[in-house]
Amino acid sequence: MIETIRRAVTESVELKRSFFAANEERVAAVARELCAALEGGGKVLLFGNGGSAADCQHIAAEWVGRFRRERRPLAAVALTTDSSILTAVGNDYGYDQVFARQVRALGRGGDLALAISTSGNSPNVLAATQAAAELGLVTVGLTGSDGGRLGALVRHHLNVPHASTARVQEVHITIGHILCELVDAHLKGLD
Repeated sequence: MIETIRRAVTESVELKRSFFAANEERVAAVARELCAALEGGGKVLLFGNGGSAADCQHIAAEWVGRFRRERRPLAAVALTTDSSILTAVGNDYGYDQVFARQVRALGRGGDLALAISTSGNSPNVLAATQAAAELGLVTVGLTGSDGGRLGALVRHHLNVPHASTARVQEVHITIGHILCELVDAHLKGLD
């Protein structure tokens, strides 16, 4: 067990170190887009499946509530949380439309869509990302492995090139927390 713990921690730390060394400018660019959307009266729409859905909810909660400091609530919506919408749309239109219908209902130009998919190939995430692009939202994709099809659909692609879903998700939540910290720092004094 101790060896497994050490291996997992070392793998996670090394993956984070290599990802951020190669992608710090991309993360900063996404933070600038987030700040522009929020300062302009826009909102962030987040969507993904499974653990990625949980990450969407976690990050949305950090913006609506608070991250590290008291500030005005920021407009962020996890499209993963309304069981009535998810089941109605899934039943009536198919599961691949559960996020796209919400993006079409809630998204406007000036908003930002944050899609999270460790494979980059989740049909419902792809459909929602396409809907967001059609509506003029800034699109950001967090992916793993080779980025899948999502990488080619988004304006900003943050790919964690690793095969382990667990390790990729550990980097994704770190990206989310860093984005929260950058937004908090930039918006300081503007609330």
